[in-house]
Amino acid sequence: MELTSPADQTVVYLNGSYMPLSEARIPVLDRGFIFGDGVYEVIPVYSRRAFRLEGHLQRLDDSLAGIRLPNPHTREEWTDIIRELARRSAYEDQSMYLQVTRGVAKRDHAFPKNVTPTVFLMTGPLSMPSPEAISQGVAAITVPDNRWLRCDLKTIALLPNVLLRQVAVDAGAVEAVLLRDGVLTEGAASNIFVVKDGVVLCPPKSNLILPGITYDVLLELVQAHGMPCEVRDVSEAEVRSAQEVWLTSSTREVLAITKLDGKPVGEGKPGPAFRKMYGLFQELKAQARRAPEPKVHA
Repeated sequence: MELTSPADQTVVYLNGSYMPLSEARIPVLDRGFIFGDGVYEVIPVYSRRAFRLEGHLQRLDDSLAGIRLPNPHTREEWTDIIRELARRSAYEDQSMYLQVTRGVAKRDHAFPKNVTPTVFLMTGPLSMPSPEAISQGVAAITVPDNRWLRCDLKTIALLPNVLLRQVAVDAGAVEAVLLRDGVLTEGAASNIFVVKDGVVLCPPKSNLILPGITYDVLLELVQAHGMPCEVRDVSEAEVRSAQEVWLTSSTREVLAITKLDGKPVGEGKPGPAFRKMYGLFQELKAQARRAPEPKVHA
């Protein structure tokens, strides 16, 4: 009996067609492959419903505008594609990857004319943090943020993030907390929140951090539930002396960092603010599973 591979079971969308991942092909002269000339999104899907789709599509718009690439689809078209791909998936809860590149053209740094963008989406099972990671927290290290100055664009040119994340992996940690000129920016693949003297601190959005969708959700929850909060620059000293540090992302939701550079954060276990925030996020997620799918505006 011949077994099918995960690539045979995974349905993807490529330039207008749905197909098994094993059949998807992109020419080697695609500018995403040659130059990293493209943008992407990662969208969590709960019970086949894309979570915060409006925010993800707005960030996609912003990233495409930032690299001067016209959006190949309207909001309604994106919504239809995403919902159909989620429907075709074998999984109820999914992590959906969306990528748009400038398309296939002769290798030249200048933008090509009259080229059709490449649009690719794939979805797979949503891998959630383990119960141990949630209950005990995770380890991280601090590293200098040596990336470019347009980190607000979600581009596929992620080599700096890859290298920084690998430094963390090599150190036995799950994330690298990035510091630039003595100030917290974000994680290699996450946003970072700090709790200092009972106040939730989060770096303001700027060109130096990615405007995270989960960042927005947590900030909304903090403010809605009366938790003291300040959106401002967070110093390296505040990070190192914090009672709590959290990482947030679309696939990890919110996790407590309980060890930083080999030293315990606070008491070395998830703190009360994290436990409250984790519970609030799970309540919101449960509501999203039950609610009718919202209309996405043009």
